[in-house]
Formats: sequence, C-alpha cells, structure tokens
Amino acid sequence: MMMEDRRLNKYLADSGYCSRREADRLIEAGQVTINGRVAALGERVPAGARVMVGKEEIGFAGDKVYLAVYKPVGIVSTADTREKDNIVDFIAYPGRVYPIGRLDKDSEGLLLLTSDGDIVNRILRSEGRHEKEYEVRVNKPLTAEFLSRMASGVPVLGQTTLPAGIRQTGPDSFTLTLVQGLNRQIRRMCEYLGYEVLRLKRVRVLNISLGRMRPGEWRQLGDRETRELMALLDKQG
Repeated sequence: MMMEDRRLNKYLADSGYCSRREADRLIEAGQVTINGRVAALGERVPAGARVMVGKEEIGFAGDKVYLAVYKPVGIVSTADTREKDNIVDFIAYPGRVYPIGRLDKDSEGLLLLTSDGDIVNRILRSEGRHEKEYEVRVNKPLTAEFLSRMASGVPVLGQTTLPAGIRQTGPDSFTLTLVQGLNRQIRRMCEYLGYEVLRLKRVRVLNISLGRMRPGEWRQLGDRETRELMALLDKQG
C-alpha cells in the first residue's frame, strides 16, 4: 500500500515518471528537488511536499483516486459488500472506490479501481477498442493450429472473438492481447479448442502495467500514467 512518507526514488517511480534506477540517477545528478532544496539519495518525501525534476513538478492525481491493484485468485471484482470476498473490502482503501471492469474470480492480476465515475463510463464505452494483455498457462502443449485459431477468432457466446495478438512463451504458455472483454473469454476460447486454462494473469490494461506488484498489493497511478490513460481514452472517443 502507498505510504504517506516514502523514499524519493519510490515516489518518482510510483508517480509514473521513471523507474527507481532512473530516479536514483536523476537524484545523483542533482536534478531533483524537494520543497526547492536539492534532494539526496535515500531521502524520504513527507506528505504534501513539492517534488520537482528540473522544472517539472511531480505529483499524483488530485482529488480523484486511481488505483492499480494486483487482484489475487479468489477475490471478486465487485464493490458489492454482500460479496464477502469483494475487492473493495480486500484492499481496504480509506475512501470510496469502484472496480473498472472485471477480472473473474479464478483469475489474477491487474485490476483498476477509481473514485472517478466518468473514467469508468469512458473505459466501458470504449470496450472493444482498448488493449488488455494476459499471461496464460494451459494443460497441454500448444500447437500451431491453436495459436492461429486464438489469434484469428473463436466462437464464444454466439459470436466470433475479435483478432488478438498472441505470443508463445513456453511449451504450454502464451501471452494474449485482447481488445474486448467477453465473460470468461480466454477460458471459453481455450475450452472451444480443447484446452483448459490452469493459470490466467492480466498484466496490462491500456498503458497501465502490473510490473513487479505481488498479489494483494496496490498503488496509486502517477500523474504521468493518468495523463497517458486519459489521452488514450480521448483518442478512442
């Protein structure tokens, strides 16, 4: 979870400005200031401090909350408190947030939550146009036909899935990039082709990546990530 007082390199990385390694390089080069004072390696950023790289102020999105969450298997992508394993109670964020879209209970990985109802509507309206990337492992070796069919389209829920990007990563594993989100789509696609999904992990939604987060962890999106996300949604109309 995000801490009020955190290391400067983590602050810059969490903001989406750069990696921790690049942050350390910028700090060593004297390009980072905290409240107008040149910062030092290992320094911590107190809540409310003004952090700048050169002439650019680095902060987080204002009053609206945008969270990237690593949803574990078994947690349900809902804000409905009648569901005991709902994602909102699970992360216990100190404010009202809602999941953007869904990730089924048996799957894990990146789920976005926000207090911004407008962005929820914008992302849902753009369904079929924004990319989501998954890492998948199945119960038997992949074949050329399987890879080709998954990429070109498979009958699911009375329709043929849209073309998808696929890359084999092992004898029984692959990454799949979708631009639609039918109910349990990847599991249904694999089942149609005679395969069973053993593990399904979402690693990216649009420009937001899971990175090195672990199950149950969450972080706030940085200003740069949020601006890029809004720009992509604007481009998609």
